[in-house]
Amino acid sequence: MTEILEDFQRNWPVYLSMPLIAALIGYVTKVVAIRMMFRPIEYTGIRPFPGWQGIVPRKAARMAAIACDTMTDRLISAGEVVSRLDPERVAKELERPLLAAVDEITREIAHEYEPGLWDSLPPQVRDLVVRRVQAEAPKVVKAILANIQSDVDSVFDLKGMVVTNLVRDKELLNRIFQEAGRREFQFIARSGIVFGFVIGLVQMVAWATLRSPWVMPIFGGLTGWFSDWLALKMIFQPREPKRYLGVFRWQGLFLKRRKEVAADYGELIAKEIITPHNVLEAVLRGPLADRLFAVVERQVTTALDRQTRIARPLMVLTVGSRRYQEIRHSVAEKVMRRMPETLAFIEDYAEEAMDIRNTLVQKMQELTAEEFEQLIRPAFQQDEWILITVGAVLGFAVGELQVLLVENLAH
Repeated sequence: MTEILEDFQRNWPVYLSMPLIAALIGYVTKVVAIRMMFRPIEYTGIRPFPGWQGIVPRKAARMAAIACDTMTDRLISAGEVVSRLDPERVAKELERPLLAAVDEITREIAHEYEPGLWDSLPPQVRDLVVRRVQAEAPKVVKAILANIQSDVDSVFDLKGMVVTNLVRDKELLNRIFQEAGRREFQFIARSGIVFGFVIGLVQMVAWATLRSPWVMPIFGGLTGWFSDWLALKMIFQPREPKRYLGVFRWQGLFLKRRKEVAADYGELIAKEIITPHNVLEAVLRGPLADRLFAVVERQVTTALDRQTRIARPLMVLTVGSRRYQEIRHSVAEKVMRRMPETLAFIEDYAEEAMDIRNTLVQKMQELTAEEFEQLIRPAFQQDEWILITVGAVLGFAVGELQVLLVENLAH
């Protein structure tokens, strides 16, 4: 014991450096581990030699599917998104662009199929035809929207839209997990300092007692491994507040701040993923767009037949039955082509009506602790052992450097 105290007095800077360096190891290994979860976005390295791609972007499809399942199975459905749109209000919001589009489509069709007949009509008659079709347009819009709302899953794949956007934009996928777990990642990094310092104190005693060059790397590896493992546990466990040793009270950090997480998560999803623009884009250009076209064609042809009920026999006689069917199909195609620019006029109203943010926040408050945990837990669960192992390896390597430093200072 006397020998140990004498050595401590003689080399006290060396001993004091141990918990400080261990704290640094704890912090650095956490920062590196967190960064490796999200960076780099694309694979970096020269194949077939080892390289690295962030765990979340590397498993983007699976991560996106997990995030999407939580979002669409427990928080919001396609029906909820679309059912909040009022057909009357939508028709009113689209009135001006709709009238202009109908005017253009009517004149295009007339010139395309019967240019001579259309040009020979007096201007007043041509205007009357256009106005009659324009008068029918709001009814068509309301009928199309009502048809979509009655069977929204047939034309709108919400899950497909979410997954497609997240896989295509890996940076956005990263942000979902980073925003939701912002405080937790800060906690992991900072906890490394505390855990590392405490382990460093034990390391100091072990070095004084054993004086083995293996003490530093072993404790460095232990610091990296144990502090990673413990920090991850403390984020999610326990799910309910629990008192330890009769004094220390703790609840999984992520679950403890669920109100704050819900607000941030709802804001991000509403601003970046389930937006009116993305919803309309998915309906118009997604994998189910052909079904929407069938709905549009059915409503458009019904409206045309209604407007030409008296003159239809004459029109069929003039242009032919097949030609008349082609005209109806062509009108539907032109309507679909103009839909994206026309529907852009309802995005502000749609954002207000859908109220995605508040819906998500409210539904998230109703989740069980286990369901709520799944919002970011997958980001940690995927290859979690790699992160802990990396922490241990980095800690071991720094421990080896620490041995060289201590030996130089001792001499």
